[in-house]
Amino acid sequence: MHKNTKLKVIPLGGMDEIGKNLTVFEYGNDIILVDCGLAFPDDEMLGVDLVIPDITYLVKNKDKIRGLVLTHAHEDHIGALPYVLREIDFPIYGTRFTLGLVTHKLKEYGLSGRVNLNPVSHGDIVKLGVFKIEFIRSNHSIPDVSCLAITTPAGVVIHTGDFKIDTTPIDGTMINLARIGELGKKGVLLLMSDSTNAERPGYTMSESTVSTAFDEIFRANMRKRIVVATFASNVHRVQQIINCAHQYGRKVAVSGRSMINVISVAIELGYMKIPKGIIIDLDEMPKYKHEKLVIITTGSQGETMSALTRMAFSDHRKISLGANDTVLISATPIPGNEKSVYRVVNELFKRGCEVIYESLAEIHVSGHACKEELQIMLGLVNPKYFVPAHGEYRHLMRHAALAETMGVNKKNIFLMNIGQVLELDNSGAKITGSVPSGKVLVDGLGVGDVGNIVLRDRKLLAEDGIIVVVVSISSETKKVTSGPDVISRGFVYMRESEELIDEIKARAINSLNSCKAKNNNDWNTLKTTMKNDLSNFLYEKTKRKPMILPVIMDA
Repeated sequence: MHKNTKLKVIPLGGMDEIGKNLTVFEYGNDIILVDCGLAFPDDEMLGVDLVIPDITYLVKNKDKIRGLVLTHAHEDHIGALPYVLREIDFPIYGTRFTLGLVTHKLKEYGLSGRVNLNPVSHGDIVKLGVFKIEFIRSNHSIPDVSCLAITTPAGVVIHTGDFKIDTTPIDGTMINLARIGELGKKGVLLLMSDSTNAERPGYTMSESTVSTAFDEIFRANMRKRIVVATFASNVHRVQQIINCAHQYGRKVAVSGRSMINVISVAIELGYMKIPKGIIIDLDEMPKYKHEKLVIITTGSQGETMSALTRMAFSDHRKISLGANDTVLISATPIPGNEKSVYRVVNELFKRGCEVIYESLAEIHVSGHACKEELQIMLGLVNPKYFVPAHGEYRHLMRHAALAETMGVNKKNIFLMNIGQVLELDNSGAKITGSVPSGKVLVDGLGVGDVGNIVLRDRKLLAEDGIIVVVVSISSETKKVTSGPDVISRGFVYMRESEELIDEIKARAINSLNSCKAKNNNDWNTLKTTMKNDLSNFLYEKTKRKPMILPVIMDA
């Protein structure tokens, strides 16, 4: 290997944002990828379904890619796979449960059998080109999570993935801090660490504490049916609900496609222990008394099409809620989802349900490390260089400040943007440039065909509506032969605004006449003039700016 070669670290997502985590590690002619996630659209992205990373750089360098390693199976770490695998082929490495959910996802997209999946266990080391990747056991809100130790010719990089330090996890296996400490003693070049909860003091509560809260709620609601909404991927939470239901002699029905998928993968791979006969089909519920049932459902984030939302708005085909139901929302609203969650909570209260949500009871704990745990990680690894990862800018800033208090030199801390290239070797590290990066929007079957212009148009349509003005002009005499006809959508109700519509027609004719007088008869000029004149007129008249589409036809 050429002695001047440096390690390049290029985040293509997950910096200054929550989601679409994808990090590129490049050394010479070898590239490995860590995670390949999606993000969900914000309020500005009207009609968009998903957001995935821009992989222009990967497509250009696809011959160098030796493989993808996955830290865990949350959507923000595996969700972009079906889209990326259509463009590039590479082997994938991850733990059994992670690959179990990946297999399910690929099957959904018609990609099963086409991808080389390689299951690994914690403690395994995978060699990909010049890279050696060790999978270290970690804790999070999904089973089988890994922290990665990546040995490169430039030094060791530790990538924590999403983590917390849970001393009493449900599956009984704590994060392997001893191994992380060992690597720290030998010397770590770079630490990339989860910043999601960098603003929160103290420690994240153990997942086990939730079972006490569940137990109290089950005891207090002996005469009611209990409905619990949680993240489908939180297998340990679902296990605790099932354990509680079993203890109190209740049957469990599961609603929501993603919940059914995850539970079936978890049972198949042995990650959940289900007492015999406890899970029943939704159709069997009428056979049992209300107080003998628990429903586990998706929709803890108020998603429009989720099972809980449909129940709240009496839209669910098999479940209707009322005064005999206690609903637990066992999740914190993801930033930006608060409005949707509380809309569902309000609707549930209107139905007469009792609703217990995060602010009132300890029925949810985070899967991410708080300040004290982040400091423990920094202390054990003692890295030469530090990159806070996985968080909005404020989280990355707070995590960087923590690293300084732990003795990391300020010059050695890099707050990165997506697409930036960090080059490191033993003699130094610096950001040397950037590669193409950004958001690719998925809308229906279209990937990347909705860009800023389309979003701008959708925003305009949503805010001020559209007016279409249709005119027929004789190509010989240049006279108007029919029209103008005006069609309005989302601007004004036409039947109640006949006067305004007549004025629009008159203005359109005036525009055409003024062009004719100046001998400007090409259709582009006619359209542009009509559009500008009508736009100015309507703004004066209504202080609104609808989208105006002039349509000129040859008569």
